Amino acid sequence: MTTQTKSQFARPRIDARALLGLYDPADTTDWGPIRAAQMQAGSQLALFMLGANVIGAAMVALLLANLVPQWQLASWGALVAAVALAVAFRRLQVRNRTSVTATLAHVRDTVLDGIALGAVWSIPAFAFSQTAGSEAALGLWIILSLLMTASAVAMAALPLASIVFIAIVGGSVTLVQALSGSPVPAAAAALFTALLILGTFRGGKALVVIRANEMGLAERDETVSLLLREFEEDSGDWLWEIDSQRRVVRANPRFAVSIGADPKTINGTPFLQLLAGPTWEAGNFAAGLRDLAEKLKARETFRDLLLPVYVDGEERWWEMSASPRYDERGAFCGFRGVGSDVTEARRSADKINKMARYDTLTGLPNRLMIQETLAKAISDADKWNSRCGFMMIDLDRFKAVNDTLGHPIGDRLLGRVAERLQQLCTPNETVGRLGGDEFAVVVRDASDSAAMEQLAFRIIEHISKPYEVDQNTLYIGASVGVAIGPRDGRTAEMLIRSADLALYRSKDAGGGVFHAYEPKLHVAAEERRVLEIALREAVDKGEMHLTYQPVVDAGTGRLTGFEALLRWTHPEFGNVSPAKFIPLAEDARLIAPIGEWVLRSACQEAARWDDTVRVAVNVSAEQLHNPAFAKFVAQALTQSGLPPQRLELEVTESVFMHEGTMAVKVLEKILDMGVRLSLDDFGTGYSSLGYLSRTRFSSIKIDRSFVQGASKGEQEAIAIIRAVVALAQSLGMATTAEGVETEEEHHLVQALGCSKVQGYYFGRPLPVNEARALAIRGPGGAIAAA
Repeated sequence: MTTQTKSQFARPRIDARALLGLYDPADTTDWGPIRAAQMQAGSQLALFMLGANVIGAAMVALLLANLVPQWQLASWGALVAAVALAVAFRRLQVRNRTSVTATLAHVRDTVLDGIALGAVWSIPAFAFSQTAGSEAALGLWIILSLLMTASAVAMAALPLASIVFIAIVGGSVTLVQALSGSPVPAAAAALFTALLILGTFRGGKALVVIRANEMGLAERDETVSLLLREFEEDSGDWLWEIDSQRRVVRANPRFAVSIGADPKTINGTPFLQLLAGPTWEAGNFAAGLRDLAEKLKARETFRDLLLPVYVDGEERWWEMSASPRYDERGAFCGFRGVGSDVTEARRSADKINKMARYDTLTGLPNRLMIQETLAKAISDADKWNSRCGFMMIDLDRFKAVNDTLGHPIGDRLLGRVAERLQQLCTPNETVGRLGGDEFAVVVRDASDSAAMEQLAFRIIEHISKPYEVDQNTLYIGASVGVAIGPRDGRTAEMLIRSADLALYRSKDAGGGVFHAYEPKLHVAAEERRVLEIALREAVDKGEMHLTYQPVVDAGTGRLTGFEALLRWTHPEFGNVSPAKFIPLAEDARLIAPIGEWVLRSACQEAARWDDTVRVAVNVSAEQLHNPAFAKFVAQALTQSGLPPQRLELEVTESVFMHEGTMAVKVLEKILDMGVRLSLDDFGTGYSSLGYLSRTRFSSIKIDRSFVQGASKGEQEAIAIIRAVVALAQSLGMATTAEGVETEEEHHLVQALGCSKVQGYYFGRPLPVNEARALAIRGPGGAIAAA
């Protein structure tokens, strides 16, 4: 017999103390119902024990009638009857309270019954055996032995009470025999008592084991019943069987109910006709039903074949599996299989599929579905020798809404944009959201190029109209890139790439316009890609260098410092314009390592200049959002030996678009070192007077567009320069006019109150050697105009 088989028939381990009611074990066994079974078994024989006690007392009275005074026997008999009646009453009284469960106290209290009965039945042994002869004493012992045996049998369910009773009565007999000088009868009485106690304990244990097994079986039966009932209620599975002619045989009731038919009427019905339902006559069968017919015809085993059926006018989805059957001679005799109603599972799968293909925020098709729709449109266009279109839409100024008003407002704005796009689209177009603030439109038939242009114009026009969102009036715009398939791409990925390049051109043009893809855009993108690869190695290969443009005092022309300007000379591309590679570095996230090299090199060079000449270095917002940038500035100053007050960092207004951002905190740490701070390109972007008062700027740089405008007599530019100068003077800041190229412009900005000047009139960006010679010559001399 294997270990597993042995374990199945192993008897449960019963704690002796728990059996006697002396201890409540902390295992997983529920002893409440077991104790209830003990109490119920004891109560069922309560009247039997009452009769045994009364009959036994009567037999003792008849045995000792001539040997013991009648009044003693009568008194003792009455006592036995009273105690036995009280014990029986207690047993019957507790029956209802312990029918389901019983406590430890219920079992433990039965020891009082055993003590009471044992005490009254020990009286004959002590009180009457001395006056009785040997024959009467033997008869008394026989009666007591029978009573003890009856208790051991009848009261085995309550072993504690029975053992106490047997121990008291047997002990009294043993003691009397020993005191009377009869060691052999005393030993026999002691042995008999011990055997009865052992038998009582084993009988009680057997009862508990049986009850525990019954409870376990009942619990398992209940569990199996619940599982079966749950299966019957919730399962959509059924068995089906057909003969060699594909007719239903031995119709399963669940199958009949699932198909909405009477089990008695579908036997002999063609199986396929039954499944086809109302479509049988028209012959408009579902593809799944045709697959099933082919499998049955080929006599092939099949699994999980999905097909739609109609039950009471409702479409249900079934999953069928079956195998062919053969008789003992090997002749084909039909199919036997199982079917499952998977309608709910399919609906859940459809829901999950929709979630995977639709944007949860706007409800529009997402990138995956747009790609699938575009692939289908390209395939159809190629098939019918027509054209399809794809538009990529990027929202202008949306980031400013998110940054200033928060993402919840931004999300609601995206929902409003989605609504407007849906209103513009016809059944010929599918609009979707690619992610972020990017949308797309798939045009199935784009044969009319004029219609495509009109749609692009309408998209820009409608998106650019103001929005009212949570009591905020919001203004955004749209840039559109258009690609035509299969001309601009024969796959969805290629067409998306082409539209993305066209969109990039629209964004580069300032936004609010649309551009169609042109092959030269791909050339420009490839050039940009190659340039980015080269830019990643430019610093390490020594292709980068700095030039220094002088900054002079507007009144005296005295040199006050230089602005370090980055230049890139590539061995193949030659001199690459900063206007081209700086935005590229920012997009490729290379601006931080390049900016660190610029700062380190500028500090090392400026440390060689005269003590009064400062160096200005442009710092990007990305650098300032790095918490470690302040530490890097400190290291650059320490390693170069440049005093902090001779370093001036130039930042643009975009740094302050976020209140309480990391950039502001980093700037505060840098300012605490003694480094000066200059605001570059003031008035050309996001302008606010708030950060001017909260940040310790040393100077404000006036963009050259205002200087040029003022030189042409534009009153607006002149007013702006005057306002900036007045503002800077009130806050204790200097003003630097950029892009001063003529003497006339110099005199103009000087008259308007600018304190410093920078531009070609005083000097172009100089190579490091020329700048060093000028800086070491001394600050006292003025710089001649170039």
